[in-house]
Amino acid sequence: MATTSSGSSAAAVSESFLSAYDEVLAAKWPVGTTHSDVPTPYGTTRINSYGAEGAPPLVLLAGGGSTSTVWFAQAAHLGRTHRVHAVDLIGDPGRSAAGERPIRTVPDLTAWLDAVLDALNTTSTALCGHSYGAWIALHHTLHAPDRVRRLILVDPTQCFAGFRPGYLLRALPMLLRPSAKSTRTFMNWETAGATLDPAWLHLRETAADFPTARPVNGPRPTPEALSKLNVPTLILMAENSRAHNAARVATTATRLLPHARTATIPGATHHTLPLHAPDAAELNRRIEGFLLTE
Repeated sequence: MATTSSGSSAAAVSESFLSAYDEVLAAKWPVGTTHSDVPTPYGTTRINSYGAEGAPPLVLLAGGGSTSTVWFAQAAHLGRTHRVHAVDLIGDPGRSAAGERPIRTVPDLTAWLDAVLDALNTTSTALCGHSYGAWIALHHTLHAPDRVRRLILVDPTQCFAGFRPGYLLRALPMLLRPSAKSTRTFMNWETAGATLDPAWLHLRETAADFPTARPVNGPRPTPEALSKLNVPTLILMAENSRAHNAARVATTATRLLPHARTATIPGATHHTLPLHAPDAAELNRRIEGFLLTE
């Protein structure tokens, strides 16, 4: 029988994780949420959607390990004006299933997301990502700017600056020996003890033992590539992010991206976004205003 890094059986971990995943969807996402599993060359991708069928699409990409369910605080609010599609990354914890063709490079990631957008039958979408999801969203927009109507980057990592060494050092136990305890300890440190939603936090902890693929990492986009991007972009920084220096990231992004605007979510940390109640309300207000302003 296959085992995980902590020695528990893969079957038991999967059952526990999927049960926690479904609990968050049932308890936190609005009534009327739909679920679809779409084929791509890299495997099957789970998409959780909410909003009127004919509304403008908004695709949401979560940070690593967070799953698409983390957007529950945005789904009902943004679903009033948009058809919200929250996507589970292939190779990350979630209900997406990897196929025989692995995602190993940035071109693989952009081809995968192209296939997801094809399955959604959208030629132009608003695209929003948090953390690692923001890195993917930015790379995809550089790859296919004609497919992205508006781009929103929420406390983006590895897009305009590197991680703080202290953040990586604190994350190391969670990366080397993933467990519910190491996850909880890290999240408590980065959020300064903020009270996160218990159901989602339980899901995040069960994800520690979920079998995953090595995430695609790569260099930050070049200044030359960023200077040519003409897609309207909103960059929302967490004031107290421990992942990086938020003010420095915002300054660099504004300098490099000609069509970008930045704003700071007061009091937020990297991991209280996007779900922590006080931060989520401000996040929703900023995103909605950006999407509805022509």
